[in-house]
Amino acid sequence: MIVDDPADLDPASPEPIQLAPALLDRLAAIRGAALETLRSGEPVYGVNTGMGNLSKIRLTDAEQRVHQHNLLLGRAVGGPPWLPPDEARAVLIARLRTFLTGDAAVSVDLIHQLAALINSGFTPAIPAEGAGSAGEIIPLAHAAGPLVGLGWVQDGSGVRSAAGVLPGFELGAKEGIALLAGIPGATGRAALAADRARKLADPLTAVGAGAIAVVGASRDPYHRAAGRGDDVLAAELARLRELAGPEAEPRSLQAPVSFRVAGHVVAHVRRTVGQLAGAIESAFSGVTDSPAYLDGEFVSTAGFHGIELAASCDHLTAALAHAAEVSAARLHRLLDPAVTGLPAQLAHDPGPQAGLVAVHKRAVATTHQLRRLTLPTAISTAETSNGQEDVQTFSWEAAGNLLEAIRLTRTTLACELLAVRQAFALSTRQIPPGLQNLMHSVDAVIPPITTDRPFGEDLTRLLTNVIHFN
Repeated sequence: MIVDDPADLDPASPEPIQLAPALLDRLAAIRGAALETLRSGEPVYGVNTGMGNLSKIRLTDAEQRVHQHNLLLGRAVGGPPWLPPDEARAVLIARLRTFLTGDAAVSVDLIHQLAALINSGFTPAIPAEGAGSAGEIIPLAHAAGPLVGLGWVQDGSGVRSAAGVLPGFELGAKEGIALLAGIPGATGRAALAADRARKLADPLTAVGAGAIAVVGASRDPYHRAAGRGDDVLAAELARLRELAGPEAEPRSLQAPVSFRVAGHVVAHVRRTVGQLAGAIESAFSGVTDSPAYLDGEFVSTAGFHGIELAASCDHLTAALAHAAEVSAARLHRLLDPAVTGLPAQLAHDPGPQAGLVAVHKRAVATTHQLRRLTLPTAISTAETSNGQEDVQTFSWEAAGNLLEAIRLTRTTLACELLAVRQAFALSTRQIPPGLQNLMHSVDAVIPPITTDRPFGEDLTRLLTNVIHFN
């Protein structure tokens, strides 16, 4: 991928990165101007002063020469569990994207070093927990350490020392604090989550449509006119109608609510994904560096607060938790002969066999776990740095909660999908044309269920081969 505009960088992309010469020339000019500004000797936070509550202390020339390196040392206080490699890569790509705006005024050499780490096949060992500050200095210290031979990196064989992974590099003026500034971690991880949630919305729709079709639910709730005034809902109802197909003789006048609200639930997920995408773009295009080099001077900013990003992650986490609860509720109804007209618990031989009742229990446990992620992250402020940092949004944690919510929602959806496929197998109802590809993909990895067996293995196959993000 040749990048000539910061917006070209996608944190979810696995492609190698190459930077266009014209972009690098522009950044080199900004760096030259910023160094000239620093020669004035005016105080610039974290460059010729200490940080946090120590910002009142001016640094000597000798102290400034080691200060930027030391910033990474003293803040790398995290430990395992580490972020998965794809999340760590997303953090690096987001960091690079923010540098390409020019706000950080870092050198082209540092930008090349960062791109080399992204392309190396290694990712930094970044702690998944314990950000605990107004920005992200702890995880970012771990993310940036390998650029100068510090910390640890991961590859397919495990975790190893970062020493020797890249050529030696010495940070210049402002480059250490630039590596620790802003919210690239939350932004990159949120971008990865938004990509996954967008892809998850389609199977949410399809599995819901399968449940509607196999129980013979009335199609009234998905009528064209029911989406009036809401384009997102109208489009979702149209997808459900197409996938579930018509039903000439519904089993009942009204299906359980979990079936009837399928369109509203997934429409809300799709809408909140769009809102998160807007917050991510705002974080990437806005000023999150501090101090940022703006209009020829260094300016202390507050873009690292990331409240819109945190709130948008929280909103989507709640939307997914609701979608998972609705999915689990439909799954429970699929086990009920009064709703389906099928054998109890979708067992081939009820009584001697328990059927899929334990699959529903797994879904219940999963949604209970998911529910605990829905507490808003930005409501728990605490003072750090002797009061210099007296509020936080915990946007790093909000992005982490969202990624976990996506994982758990997939698990619940796999439970429902297994039940839908078994219901069709026990039913005389035909699989609608719009769902045949999905059911064929299930059949390719799940043998027919004619007796009880370890259904966890079936669910793992569904998660690996059917409900995935490739």
